[in-house]
Amino acid sequence: MNGLVPAEGTPLLIGGKLIPGGSGVFATINPATEEVLGYAADASAADMAAAIAAARTAFDETEWSRDPALRARCLRQLRDVLGEHLEDLRAITIAEAGAPLMLTSGPQLEGPIADLSYAADLAENYTWETDLGTRDLMGVASHRVIRREAVGVVGAITPWNFPHQINLAKLGPALAAGNTVVLKPAPDTPWCAAVLGPLIAEHTDFPAGVINIVTSSDHGLGAQLVQDPRVDMITFTGSTRTGRSVLVDASATLKRTFLELGGKSAAIVLDDADIAAAAAYTAFTVAVHAGQGCALTTRLLVPRESYDAAVTAAAGTLRGLAAGDPAQAGTVCGPLISERQRARVERYLEIARDEGGRIEVGGGRPADRERGFFIEPTLISGLDNTATVAQEEIFGPVLVVIAHDGDDDAIRLANASPYGLSGSVWGTDPDRIERVVAGVRTGTLSVNGGLWYHADAPFGGYKQSGIGREMGVAGFEEYLETKLIATPA
Repeated sequence: MNGLVPAEGTPLLIGGKLIPGGSGVFATINPATEEVLGYAADASAADMAAAIAAARTAFDETEWSRDPALRARCLRQLRDVLGEHLEDLRAITIAEAGAPLMLTSGPQLEGPIADLSYAADLAENYTWETDLGTRDLMGVASHRVIRREAVGVVGAITPWNFPHQINLAKLGPALAAGNTVVLKPAPDTPWCAAVLGPLIAEHTDFPAGVINIVTSSDHGLGAQLVQDPRVDMITFTGSTRTGRSVLVDASATLKRTFLELGGKSAAIVLDDADIAAAAAYTAFTVAVHAGQGCALTTRLLVPRESYDAAVTAAAGTLRGLAAGDPAQAGTVCGPLISERQRARVERYLEIARDEGGRIEVGGGRPADRERGFFIEPTLISGLDNTATVAQEEIFGPVLVVIAHDGDDDAIRLANASPYGLSGSVWGTDPDRIERVVAGVRTGTLSVNGGLWYHADAPFGGYKQSGIGREMGVAGFEEYLETKLIATPA
């Protein structure tokens, strides 16, 4: 497809070497056209075992974990070489992930690359030791120091929806902290991860085995990575259902586990807000990248007396956001990632109809798209918060409008969910806004359109939306152990 992808397909990166997959190759598909883009190495169980062994050796036998200056230099080299191939990476991201062109200037590509600078800076500037001073215990005076050290070998399992953002949000902090990594990306977007391999091997000073990239069509390799006792930590982003399986598998060796899982986030509109503006904004965001974002607000909670006005505003916005070619500059809603995902969304739309929901806009495949896994941006009204589409994560461009009866009821409805990943609040009274912010149990909250995404901002959820935080200092410290050292004073 371009200079980053060899004609025979992308290779694995194991132990510093670019190698073919033990199970041959598998195809990667353009979700906007349903055409085969090319091929990626299909790793075998033996390949995964070799990658884990390489990461273990690199952690145990090199100075990587004890040399923050080297780590910072390598991360900046990776940032720079990715920047040099930005347009090739942009083309791959649009074609393989179906990401709209507009998003590649932000969280789909350029943002995550720039965020490597933050990880490099942390490696150089983090306080690795803290002096606790001297204390006496039973007549013995001891001087104590707290030291932060790398966890060890990290297994990173990532999804397909924001591949660069999630891959680099795991690689950057984990490597900056001194860990070695085995990256297992989703089978739907292997190229977005695999193209890093040659750039790392040929243009950076990462020691062999510090980063290993294992693409595979076999989901069982992810379980193998989690279960292997040589792996000290798992960082996983994906569905809550799969996250439960990861947690069970990790429990056998009691390895540290970070989970960033699903969401069914609520946009709460108070009665003193600009109802139309809040509804329109929320509708716009749910159409972005065909709704394939775990932190998108997919429940719109509006005052009962303003329900019809909110529906009208949201419907008007969604009508103007037709699903289209992600390579076109004006496209907001591209395709879903696969036929499987489109069928999932269609099933939820049928459930909504069966439960008495009204499809105000959308509700099916766009008439002008004969190929591609497209679904029209869809607005559902007439349901309450107990409806299936109000409780379960759909992962498509689908917004449900729900009436509330005041601030307390809005908080109750927002919290009446197994998830707690994100959300938003719209209003004008600062005291009322603060009360809602304090009352909603969720990991991130936007107030009147404020943007929370940045490298220095921790991201994660409450309840079944996950365990731990990614990004920011809190995310960096997920990859660290704490050691207390006491010596005679």
